[in-house]
Amino acid sequence: MAATNTTTLNDLLPEIIQEAMFVASERSIMRGLVKNYTLSAGQGTHVNVPIYPIQTAAAYPDGTLTEVPNTAVSTNTAQLTVAPVAIRTMLSDLVRTSAASNVVADLGRLFGEAVARKMDTDLTALFGSLNTGLGNSTGAITAGSVFEAVAKLKSDAVSTEGMVCVLHPAIAYDLKSALTTPSSSVPFSAFGLGDVANQAMREGFVGMLSGIPVYETSNIAVNVNVGDYIGAVFHRDAFGLGMIGDISIETQRRASFLGDDIVCSAYYGVGILQNNYGRFLNFDSSIIN
Repeated sequence: MAATNTTTLNDLLPEIIQEAMFVASERSIMRGLVKNYTLSAGQGTHVNVPIYPIQTAAAYPDGTLTEVPNTAVSTNTAQLTVAPVAIRTMLSDLVRTSAASNVVADLGRLFGEAVARKMDTDLTALFGSLNTGLGNSTGAITAGSVFEAVAKLKSDAVSTEGMVCVLHPAIAYDLKSALTTPSSSVPFSAFGLGDVANQAMREGFVGMLSGIPVYETSNIAVNVNVGDYIGAVFHRDAFGLGMIGDISIETQRRASFLGDDIVCSAYYGVGILQNNYGRFLNFDSSIIN
């Protein structure tokens, strides 16, 4: 016997659309960790940053007739070239007018995050271009690796204020693993760093190590082999980000297609400003192979 049910009357039943759900994506971090430069309209597409080298003074005893010699001060120049990065889709009138949610706003957020991630990956790609560092794509990172990188930067008179460590989560796992493995014979292990080890165990992140904050981001590309990710310890003046304006979202009517173009774009350039202000950390993850 046939019955009248939700299958036979499906055309009369409204669809309940819940709030849009986005695939989880971490926030961009690199923009706030490097030197930022903003270009105004009409200033071209290049940022030229003069770099003054460290100077050395000498002692001259009082009463001497020796003239203080002239010191010629010259600068090096780092250049950032601005270029467009963008993503676009065409949204049909039917979808926009029939959707229960604000599709334009949803796409704006989605595309804005995509451009921000691209900015992060462009900046972290510079880690491998640093002249010196630790590791050669083999072996796991240790706390001693971070301490050594910080010590070498401080030995070059780089200030710890503005210095950070950025690692891929798979590399940071090994750092946390080393910190939470008690051993009286391993330098910088949990045996000697109880507070750091406890924080790593409780909260899942290192926080501060060797006086600098440690950040994790998945926006670091694989370096040649699976599981190899190059991180870095660096001062904010090591890298530069030059931008014209900011990340922008705009729409343009496409009447002949019965829709609108949704475009997200940014005009920026990245580069190394002072190579000796950073040390790469090139290690292999023990959990990805």
